[in-house]
Amino acid sequence: MTQDRGVETLQAPAAPQSAVRRVGLVFLLGGLSAFGPLSLDMYLPALPSLAADLHASPSQVQLTLTACLVGLAVGQLVAGPASDARGRRRPLLVGLVGYAVTSALCAAAPSIWALVGLRLFQGMAGAAGVVIARAVVRDRYSATEAARYFAVLMLVNGLAPIGAPALGAAVLQVTVWRGIFVVLAGIGALLLAGATFGLAETLPPRQRRTGGLRATVSAFRGLLSDRAFVGCIVSAGLVFAGMFAYIAGSSFVLQDIYRVSPQTFGLLFGMNACGIVALGQLSRFLVRRTGPLRLLGAGVAVAAAGGVGVLVAVLTGGGLPAILPALFVAVASVGLVFPNATALALAGHPQTAGSASALLGTTMFVIGGAVAPLVGIAGSGTALPMALIMATVDVAALVTFVLVLRTRPRGVHGVAGARSRHGALP
Repeated sequence: MTQDRGVETLQAPAAPQSAVRRVGLVFLLGGLSAFGPLSLDMYLPALPSLAADLHASPSQVQLTLTACLVGLAVGQLVAGPASDARGRRRPLLVGLVGYAVTSALCAAAPSIWALVGLRLFQGMAGAAGVVIARAVVRDRYSATEAARYFAVLMLVNGLAPIGAPALGAAVLQVTVWRGIFVVLAGIGALLLAGATFGLAETLPPRQRRTGGLRATVSAFRGLLSDRAFVGCIVSAGLVFAGMFAYIAGSSFVLQDIYRVSPQTFGLLFGMNACGIVALGQLSRFLVRRTGPLRLLGAGVAVAAAGGVGVLVAVLTGGGLPAILPALFVAVASVGLVFPNATALALAGHPQTAGSASALLGTTMFVIGGAVAPLVGIAGSGTALPMALIMATVDVAALVTFVLVLRTRPRGVHGVAGARSRHGALP
């Protein structure tokens, strides 16, 4: 294998990476894919002080979250195809520079509306890391090995929703809300340095797509005409929507209705996030034996059981002993669904992995963002909307899997799949 300006030419088998480099790459790609929870969750503890400082209403402050979420969704549709045309490194480095700069500008925002605009661009820049990290894994690994790698990444980015609010609260102990965005700028700069010196190009020039906007539209059309691809992203998107409903409604349901303390809620939230990580690692160990398709089926079945369990617990008035185990099952299922759905969705599209990754990520954010506001449609005095939404989308994910993915998706070669040229996984 030769290298030219950071481009790996895949004319000869690559030498296995050292363990240190493999572990370093896991943390780098995990950090890139965690831009979403880092950007959305880290400053949640600072929202009251931010509103007071910028003389903003609660609804205006919520717009800063919405703007970042929209940026993360739209940015993937830009960065994904760009990485198919120009390689992975260049769009990634541009996105990381943009993320560091816009985060620093957020720290200096003079008004709430300036912050809303900057958060939009911050999300768009951060989306490059999210979408390209997945494409890099697809470039390097076959379907089954990719599923194992995505499960490994969940050790890193699965902890982000737990640690981000705690880190934000710790920053507020020594500075004001603006300091949180300074920390985010620093994280962006660290990942920029890691990508610059530790991530070689994984898409050779001969495999890149040309043709500009027309080629991008053609790539999206081709992806959406692939039945297996659509089945994977819709199944994953619906399960992700169930988790969004849980995130949007669980604090009100558990604290206002079931009267748990904020400290207990934080503990329960963390336990459910640990369930995602645990099932992700179970998937990593089982996928070579059973294959990603069967594990995806198991994951959506677990999600449906959990979602229905939440609804039954609410309808029967079972209280915390009934609803907590059901919530844990529904949320933890993401650990089985996400790595296998991602690997299968990207497996059949090696030359458009960036575009495929973009559609996958955007679908998750769009479906999740659409259902989240419905959780509070009946106010904070009832858990029924959250339970009904979780049951509906999780059962719909199972139905989608059964109807659409009954045959093996294109690109999944047997149970084990081909071994990677880049050595064993960490």
